[in-house]
Amino acid sequence: MSAAASQLQKAVYQALAGGTALKALLGGPDIFDHTPPSASFPYVTFGQTSVFDWDTASEPGCEILFTIHIWSRAKGRGEVFAILDTVTGLLDEAALTVEGHHLVAIRFETAETGYDDDVAVHHGQARFRAILEPEA
Repeated sequence: MSAAASQLQKAVYQALAGGTALKALLGGPDIFDHTPPSASFPYVTFGQTSVFDWDTASEPGCEILFTIHIWSRAKGRGEVFAILDTVTGLLDEAALTVEGHHLVAIRFETAETGYDDDVAVHHGQARFRAILEPEA
């Protein structure tokens, strides 16, 4: 099941990195699994991923819940909201190609925004749910 999560993350990265509107908002393809110290704001990171068994009586499969984080130092939450909307538009019900798997569905679940006073950063999170089956 972890192979499915890894392949899904690669497909999600490709979808986000290929989004011209997202690149424009970020000032480039600033999408990270591990944020480099030199990263400039705003940027997007991969967050928590949870994998669950989704086998049926006749078919194997898995459910993957994953989070995309948005980081911004802009005044106000407008930039975070714009990036959240763009990320959601790129991923919600997208027809992603996930190597070795059939993507049954990918859907937006929930979003949150907040402000961290300690580091003066606006933070947004978008959570998605994907169902995958291995290719035969």
